[in-house]
Amino acid sequence: MEPQTWDAALYDRHHGFVASYGQDLLELLAALPGERVLDLGCGTGDHVALLRSRRVVADGVDASPSMIARAEEKYPDYPYFSVADARELALGARYDAVFSNAVLHWVPEPSRVVASVAAALRPGGRFVAEFGGAGNVGTIIGAAQDVREAFGLPRVPVPWYYPTVGEYATVVEGAGLEVRSAWLFDRPTVLDGTEGLANWVRMFGAFLLEGADDEKFVVELEDRVRDALWRNGSWWADYRRIRLVAVKRG
Repeated sequence: MEPQTWDAALYDRHHGFVASYGQDLLELLAALPGERVLDLGCGTGDHVALLRSRRVVADGVDASPSMIARAEEKYPDYPYFSVADARELALGARYDAVFSNAVLHWVPEPSRVVASVAAALRPGGRFVAEFGGAGNVGTIIGAAQDVREAFGLPRVPVPWYYPTVGEYATVVEGAGLEVRSAWLFDRPTVLDGTEGLANWVRMFGAFLLEGADDEKFVVELEDRVRDALWRNGSWWADYRRIRLVAVKRG
């Protein structure tokens, strides 16, 4: 997989909700002091720093060099970040838990990712993850594809992996992990400011803008989704998430 290209400063400035929504997942992880935890797709490092502050031996990896550089800049006292491919961690079975928030839908090779996670876990270690599930941002994607057609542009393939619970549980069990819990839920998510939808598309869905005039595209997209996604003075993304806990068999 090619390293992801991100604007890490823009991510921190307008998309802090990604890390903040991970707080519930951290509680589900319930890492104890002294446990070794890998944050898979650590972004700019906030969860690693929080876990380290709780005396958890946390490391962070991300496919994006710019995200890792930003994490090292923000947390110079935590030299525990590195660039890595989720499909090829090659870390050995040394972690008590692998934690991943809002990442796995970016890697459309789930069997390789889960096998890599399983190899990083000691027997009895747990895999705690949340990511986009079936139907995630369906309103945004559908409207954006319609805008492309209206502008005389071809529809574009969507790079994300949004499985059902059954599909993903089958992958996880096939890698030698036992699924303890897994569920799909709606989580409408408020975006930052009146430019929230535009910023979201430019940050996460830039492929939808390919060949288009960005400004005209965003104006048309906003018009098409306003009734569904504009509430109380803010844009809301129509997120649907899978949350999963699995344990590596001994």
